[in-house]
Amino acid sequence: MYRVFRLINRFNLGGPTFNVTYLTKFLSPEFETLLAGGVKDESEASSEHITSEYGLKPLIIENMKRSINPANDIAAYNSIKKVIKEYKPHIVHTHASKAGSLGRMAAISCKVPIIVHTYHGHVFHSYFNNVQTSVYKNIERYLGSKSTALIALSEQQKHELSEIHKIAPADKFQIIPLGFDLKRFWTGTDEKRRIFRTKHQLDDDTVAIGIMGRLVPIKNHAFFLDAFKIALEKAHTNVKAFIIGDGELKQSLVNQCIKNGLTYSTIENPNPVANVIFTSWITDTDTAMAGLDIIALSSLNEGTPVSLIEAQAAGKPIVSTIAGGIENVVIPNKTALLSPQKDLTLFSDNLCKLVIDSKLRSELSIEGRAFVAKNFSYNTLAENTSNLYKKLLMNKGL
Repeated sequence: MYRVFRLINRFNLGGPTFNVTYLTKFLSPEFETLLAGGVKDESEASSEHITSEYGLKPLIIENMKRSINPANDIAAYNSIKKVIKEYKPHIVHTHASKAGSLGRMAAISCKVPIIVHTYHGHVFHSYFNNVQTSVYKNIERYLGSKSTALIALSEQQKHELSEIHKIAPADKFQIIPLGFDLKRFWTGTDEKRRIFRTKHQLDDDTVAIGIMGRLVPIKNHAFFLDAFKIALEKAHTNVKAFIIGDGELKQSLVNQCIKNGLTYSTIENPNPVANVIFTSWITDTDTAMAGLDIIALSSLNEGTPVSLIEAQAAGKPIVSTIAGGIENVVIPNKTALLSPQKDLTLFSDNLCKLVIDSKLRSELSIEGRAFVAKNFSYNTLAENTSNLYKKLLMNKGL
């Protein structure tokens, strides 16, 4: 049996946690996996329920944290090396940036036969200044040269990493999309919709728009709020926005609501008749998806946005900016209306179209479920990853 050491930045809500959970649980039987990750950031909701649901208890690398801290990072690197020396994996597979840096450096030092890294998005634009970005690119280029294989989540992401940012040659990348257990998004939807809309006191004719994710600059919620204000003024119908998530920009976004003349509700100060509802984190996203009518995303940079995959599984139309691999996750004009990142007019027009036109909402929901079931199943994820491992092992004569 081959041993795999799988390392993720941290176990927070989002695609990477689902990805490593399914890979740990469902890889073909010739692979044994040790799953590990860093410490969850205080601003993020825990995703322990995801791993525990599948009977997994990951190893926590105590010093591996979201922020850059040389003392913590060195301690985390040494902890990872210790785990590798004791576990003696045939494969080290890292996921996302911090785990990718520390984990691959440790694997290189320990002479692990096969080193694989999955890019869940990247930090090469919209995160840091030009000098910092250049430093991170050079680090990634070095690590890419030492990796046996690199995984991109979409054709667009592969193109960005190999052709635009020159991280590694294109032939070093494999495209393996994320996979999910999507059945819960098409079962019991009527009851879930009733629960969500009763909780938030939504009338039958109220159109509920949801945007899910961390409240951080890269997600660009401020842009969404500006677009929502315009759509609200144009639509002349009952419409509410649900900001599902939490993070460092929450108070700033509340202040923007006040500035834009939008009433708001938070857990601390509930107001059920408000225009904008800040729900904080919601773990039962299938219930939220059932209760919402439109899913929005306004990011400046994305890997594979989970909320858009889940939206299509739930049969919800999407309004999104074009960022990262989004065009590979949706079917433009068939499941989603897309616009350039800074085009506030088109984004708000797309929101308004869907708010006003229930027929268009229905049309955009038809193809989504079959599309994501075919392309983003956890079974497909596990099969593709197992096949890659077997190929790499054979090439190494293992």
